[in-house]
Amino acid sequence: MTPSRDISALLDIMARLRTPGSGCPWDLEQDFSTIAPYTIEEAYEVADAIARGDLDELRDELGDLLLQVVFHARMAEEQNAFSFGDVVEAITTKMIRRHPHVFADAEGRLTPSDVKGSWERIKAEEKAERAARRPQAGTSHASLLSGVRTGQPALSRAMELQRKAAGVGFDWNDPRAVLHKIREEADEIEAALDRNDPGQLAEETGDLLFALVNLARHVGADPDMALRAANAKFERRFAWIERALAARGRSVEQASLEEMDALWNDAKQKE
Repeated sequence: MTPSRDISALLDIMARLRTPGSGCPWDLEQDFSTIAPYTIEEAYEVADAIARGDLDELRDELGDLLLQVVFHARMAEEQNAFSFGDVVEAITTKMIRRHPHVFADAEGRLTPSDVKGSWERIKAEEKAERAARRPQAGTSHASLLSGVRTGQPALSRAMELQRKAAGVGFDWNDPRAVLHKIREEADEIEAALDRNDPGQLAEETGDLLFALVNLARHVGADPDMALRAANAKFERRFAWIERALAARGRSVEQASLEEMDALWNDAKQKE
């Protein structure tokens, strides 16, 4: 099979990979939940290529992200739920509907603010339509937090949930109160460690992360950007350790934790 610029070739490849008996064993054992983390990862890879200004890499990463869409659509088609064509039709319908100033006959031109207002109004209408089609869970109560998108990264969603709650006064007034909460959550993690309770440890770790996002919000820091900066700092300092060890004719595999820790402190001081 030869590479092609036609989307149908990619659809055919995925169909063959998912064909029982002759397809790829790994692809065949996947489902929506196992593929979802890869979908998120590929979206981040796209964002990273954009941040680095690497258009060649962006081309490749967009292809990887497109593969995720094709993969999910193929699995849905196997369940007779929808096909890739249905996905394309749904998004084209949505884009035409959300841009009446472009695709429909209208008098005059809209300003950017008019366009944004129209976009938000149409999105709200679509959301109401989806809610009307969705089976009700036995209650008519609409939570203040129900509008916070579930598909966004966990750090961003935690920030948005907290902002929504803060909008009605459910919030601390002082970052130090958040610090107190962080210490409380750390104590609960320590108690879970004493009990050797993996489930409780995971839950308490999540509570600590949520509290840390709250602190970031209170001090005006973006938690995702703060974590990205911390990642870069860790990489930079660890690379310094590797270089320092290499100058001694050693590798990180040969070094002790105490030796690497001392070099880490040296890296901190040099920064």
